[in-house]
Amino acid sequence: MIVQPSLYEARSVLFVDDEAVSRKWFARAFGDEFTVACAGSADDAMALLAERGDEFAVLVTDYRMPDRDGMKLLRAVYRDHRHIVRLLVTAYAEKDVAIAAVNHGKVLRILEKPLDEKDTREALREAAALHSAQAMERALNEGRAAALRETLGFLAHELNTPLATVRGCVSTVVARHQAPQPGQPAGIAQFVEHQPGELLAALERAERRALYCQSLVSTFVQSARDAYPGSAPQSVMAASLVSALMDEFPFEENERSSVEAAIEQDFSLPGRRDLLYLVLCTLTKNALIALRGTAGPRLRIAVGREDAPSARPWIRFTDNGPGIAPEVLAKLTREPVTTRADSGGNGMGLMFCQRVMLSMGGAIDIRSTLGEGTAISLYFKNAG
Repeated sequence: MIVQPSLYEARSVLFVDDEAVSRKWFARAFGDEFTVACAGSADDAMALLAERGDEFAVLVTDYRMPDRDGMKLLRAVYRDHRHIVRLLVTAYAEKDVAIAAVNHGKVLRILEKPLDEKDTREALREAAALHSAQAMERALNEGRAAALRETLGFLAHELNTPLATVRGCVSTVVARHQAPQPGQPAGIAQFVEHQPGELLAALERAERRALYCQSLVSTFVQSARDAYPGSAPQSVMAASLVSALMDEFPFEENERSSVEAAIEQDFSLPGRRDLLYLVLCTLTKNALIALRGTAGPRLRIAVGREDAPSARPWIRFTDNGPGIAPEVLAKLTREPVTTRADSGGNGMGLMFCQRVMLSMGGAIDIRSTLGEGTAISLYFKNAG
């Protein structure tokens, strides 16, 4: 996620003091560097913040004011406008005032009257810098949360089909169970098969899909652990990720024999392993579905680099399926388009892959010819 720093360099300061002379001096002294707004009371300040609270980065308030003192204002601002960095001005530097300001008003600094212009300017700069840093962190956290919500939603969609298959296989086995006959030894269960080996195949199929689901979930668990502060950056090689895909993907019957992995030149992948693994699973699933009914189906998953001077690394999925119609190809990765709506497709797969690649500074390229097949290339930044 790219954040424009200028969006978070707020320079607006709200100065609150019941003395008009103090307000006039403050606005004149610091208006050259900051956008200064003034209020003559805590009530006036709260009314101004209710209208324009998002504009302000810093609040500077006097302590001794009639009706509502600065401490009450600080508490209210901390409760309702927590993004604003707070400074307290007081000519009464009692210990209890300082403690209350820190504990209840959560002030950054306490300034003594009469205000020293140099010290006050330094405090305002410090407060503005803190506001910018906190705003940037909030924006990044919101971006991470949005990406996590989208990823978990897509993961749930990917898990739904294999889990439904597991349930179907288990239901098949349960339905074929025969009640024990009189005199039958204890501990022996009997099942009826329509074809020899049918139930064992169903159990093996359920096991493959359960392992696939487990691999997706365990990948996300590891990713969550890696996200803690102080954890080492993730590092995964393209070949190892493709190898994991070949080992863990729940291929149907003879599908595995039609898939080939080719490592032309390995490279280190950027970004989160869980997202990249999900991208590879999505493209593999889409290709295998497209190949159904194709005579001599083939899917090649290759890892390599472009020739110099770019030497851009890539992972490429190439199949000999029916290809993609030009009108559909033009919309892929830009809007949800699917040719499998009747079987649960929602067209979000390639859009998800596109967003993941863009978040890593990469790109996705799709080439297809009707009757000849499709090639989907994932291009990554040249990071070594």
